[in-house]
Amino acid sequence: MRPFAPAVLALAFAGSAAAQTRPRVFISADMEGVVGTVTGDQLGPTGFEYGRFREFMTREVLAAIRGARAAGAGEIVVADAHGNGENLLIELLPSDVTVVRSWPRPLGMMQGIDSTFAAVIFLGYHAGTTNPRGVRAHTFSSATLADVRLNGRSVPEGGVNAAVAGHFGVPVVMVSGDDAAVDEVRSVAGSMEGAVVKWSTGFHSARTLTPDSSYRLIEATAARAVRRAREFTPFRLPGPVTLDLRFKNYRPAEILAYLPNVDRTDAHSVRFVGRDILEIVRFLQFVTTYAPSLEP
Repeated sequence: MRPFAPAVLALAFAGSAAAQTRPRVFISADMEGVVGTVTGDQLGPTGFEYGRFREFMTREVLAAIRGARAAGAGEIVVADAHGNGENLLIELLPSDVTVVRSWPRPLGMMQGIDSTFAAVIFLGYHAGTTNPRGVRAHTFSSATLADVRLNGRSVPEGGVNAAVAGHFGVPVVMVSGDDAAVDEVRSVAGSMEGAVVKWSTGFHSARTLTPDSSYRLIEATAARAVRRAREFTPFRLPGPVTLDLRFKNYRPAEILAYLPNVDRTDAHSVRFVGRDILEIVRFLQFVTTYAPSLEP
């Protein structure tokens, strides 16, 4: 085998070093905020439009990847953060992207994040459960949770997830979704770029862009956001962190209060105090995932 010339080796090393210095970007992708999504018909395997909207979700992720790469991003990790966590058509993603799939996972929608990332992008996000404006507005569980509060403030999923990123010193630089979602995440987690792909006219209705228009918007917004990453401040919640959960029914509050570190604050509500936001997210994963019938 012919040995590489020194100049070739030096060039290869320089390229490898440059790749390592490019900023890592983490993408957390949900589905309720994807362009055109308005009802359960688009959101799960039994919905007649789900197959098409899986592709729309994937192509929004691809648009964000293109934008981030245009702004100089290196490694990109994507968390499939909707429903069963198996929505993205992974064969359509670039070969150098890695994907976090399925549940349970300790950091929930942010599994894979750590302090080596330079920026976080939220795609397809929706408003929180106390927001009267958003399309499919809920926080983690539309069936069971009526309110999720951190340190006394109601937050959407984007607020919790931004705090997880902030724990590692990473700013959220962009959020996409409907107008209510973009406004709410910014109000909780601070300044960031926003891509509004639809405008809520009700819980199950919206005025929406077409998919191609959303891809162009997301790509341009992601590029701008990653270029500006150093201008944004991580959303930090110093510990201890207090989580208040209000359930739509009384029984979950009753049973969770059997745990020695959980207090029942009223018939429908419990309080858990974690050392940091990571303990809070693990508790949320327990609350929304555990069932006695769980099997491998």
